[in-house]
Amino acid sequence: MLEPSLDLYGSTFDSVDGILRELLAKSRARYALIIDRKGFVLMHARALWAPRPPSLDSFATLVASNYAANRAIANLFGEEGFKETVQQGAEVGTYLEELGAEALLVTVFDSTAQLGRVKVATKQAADAIRVELENATEAPPDVDFDAEFQDGATALLDGLFGTRDR
Repeated sequence: MLEPSLDLYGSTFDSVDGILRELLAKSRARYALIIDRKGFVLMHARALWAPRPPSLDSFATLVASNYAANRAIANLFGEEGFKETVQQGAEVGTYLEELGAEALLVTVFDSTAQLGRVKVATKQAADAIRVELENATEAPPDVDFDAEFQDGATALLDGLFGTRDR
């Protein structure tokens, strides 16, 4: 089963969420996302004024694929990868920073945001996120599916699909 390669929870999640929100405020960008290189959305933040984003799952998959293609192009020229990935259209652009071996920080901005401001704010956020990820020591929360949960889930499934006795 394909699963995200990086889990963010607890105080690390809260810290990184604050960093993403600060990135949006400093850069005046629409959205900030952390995706893994498989194309999973790990976290995202949206500016209050930004329109509803397109499907983030589709976006993350395309960004991860594009990142892999750009690495392959760089390899053709003897480079490990490109230091920056910027895509800019007439109204919307993206800027991408690596967050280590597993994840990418993607900032989506519109034509009202200055690219230089987006780059600086994204680089600062990426540095801060890398520190948070390196210092993360909190164990994942335990999930306990007790009898009450199991009974409720069984009743819900029986209500949707009928009982196995039929």
